[in-house]
Parts: sequence; C-alpha cells; structure tokens
Amino acid sequence: MHAQSLHDGFAAEAGWLDLSHPPAPDIIADIKAALDTWPVLVFRRQHLTDAQLRDFAARFGKLEIGRTAARPGRRRLAIPQIGDISNLDEDDRVRPLTDRRRLDSLGNRLWHTDASYMPIPVVLGFLHAVTLPPPSPFGNGETEFADMRAAYDALPPAMRDAIEPLVVEHDVFWSRAQIGFNDFPANERAFYPSSPQRLVRRNKVTGRNNLYLSAHASHIIGWPVADGRLLLADLTAHATQARFVYRHAWRVGDLVIWDNRCTMHRGRPHDEAAPRDLRRATTLDTGSTLEHAA
Repeated sequence: MHAQSLHDGFAAEAGWLDLSHPPAPDIIADIKAALDTWPVLVFRRQHLTDAQLRDFAARFGKLEIGRTAARPGRRRLAIPQIGDISNLDEDDRVRPLTDRRRLDSLGNRLWHTDASYMPIPVVLGFLHAVTLPPPSPFGNGETEFADMRAAYDALPPAMRDAIEPLVVEHDVFWSRAQIGFNDFPANERAFYPSSPQRLVRRNKVTGRNNLYLSAHASHIIGWPVADGRLLLADLTAHATQARFVYRHAWRVGDLVIWDNRCTMHRGRPHDEAAPRDLRRATTLDTGSTLEHAA
C-alpha cells in the first residue's frame, strides 16, 4: 500500500481509499502490514457512518465496549462499540466546563495508552473526525502520538537490560487523580480494578521492542511506590521528546488508525464553546501482556 511519510518511520498518510465500501481482504492485509511499519496511519477524506466505522474496525479484531458506553443510561451514539470522543451531551449540546463526563475525559490530555488498565488491553484505535471546532488560543484539538519503539531504542543498553523484567500496575483511577478528578459513578472500581502490564513489549512480527507506558501506569510492582513513579516519570519524559512525537492536525473526514501497543498519545486543548465530535472504535488484544516475553 502506498504511504507518504508524516514522521520518519512512525506516521504516514495512506493512499486514498474509500473505506465506506468494505475493503477486499488483500487491502485489509496491506493495512495490517503497513501498521507494523507505520504504527500511526492516516486516511483522509473518509465520510463514515458509525455502522461503517464499526464494521471496518471489526475486520481487525474483536471490538471493545469502552468504560463510558458500558455505563447504564442514555447515550448520544447508538452503537456501543463506537466511543463518543466529543464534548457533546446526549442531546448534542456542548457540555458545560463543570460537566462530570467532560472532566473525566480531560484525562485523555495526559500521555496515555488506551485501556492499559484492563487485564487484556487494546490493540488498534480508529478515530474518525466528524465535526471540528475553530482555532483557539489554547490549541486546535490536535492529537499527539509518541513512538515508543524509537524511545526504547534510544535508551542506553544498560537501562534497556534493567527495565526488561519490570511489571507495572496500571489504574484508571490513578490517571484521573493526577488531574484532580475522582467523581466516578458508585461501584465503578469494582468493574475496573488495576491490572499488571509489562514495561517492555515486543512486536512478534517485527521482533522490535518498545516501552509500554501510560498515564494509567501507577507504580512498578515490587518497588517502593515513590521509586517506581519517579522512574516512570523519567521514562515518559524521555519517550515524549519532540523527536519521537507526531502531532496530527485534524481535518474533517480524517480517520487515524494507531497501534496502542507501541505508541502513546494525548489530546490537546481546543475551543470548548464549539462542538468537537470524533468517533472511535478499538480492537481488543487476545491475551495479557504478561503472557509474552519482552
């Protein structure tokens, strides 16, 4: 598949395909192969219904039903496998700044890997831009992606050896606490306990190692909590240097696919008075990170 580089060896824009029509199996295979080289892949000028986005993403694996969609009550979007990455309420009104769901979602502005707090985390994210706000002084709602393979490669060999066996506890309540949010629905912790994940992962196709970090990463198992958090902070600062980061400036119709196993990402601020509507589908992995050697 033809791809034009957006960030050397990390992000690329794919040659145009109309993904509203189900791609042939060889096209799906080409996209999967491209993602091993380019873990962030951009498709422009896509105008997909939620059903089309769900059906396309499902060609790559079983789809996740996210934390918000799993809660009872009315949703803005009808399909539970489609995540509502917007600032809109159930009646398509812009949420006020004090809205609980909006405050929870601000955790996505921290560097993170989606759903790493789940025992079996996710693989591919598919994010589709439907409506975008105008430019603002604080940012235009870009999404930044960090290459965790290049970040791992840039560590000193002794550091790579030292961190290879480490296991990290990931916890969504820890990530939200970092921005001062703790107003979760009753009993939600029972549904989302913390989960251990390897700090170093390996792509079994390419054999390439990468860091597996996230704002959800609370502490290193077997270490004093303070020491573990300091190391995780140092590794996150290292992995998010500008040389490892691709910043995606959204256009309506963009579909960005990324591999959560070897990237981190974060959203950037935007005009909170105007609608911003993106829709996401996410594929689930088939096993725990602990089942695979780094």
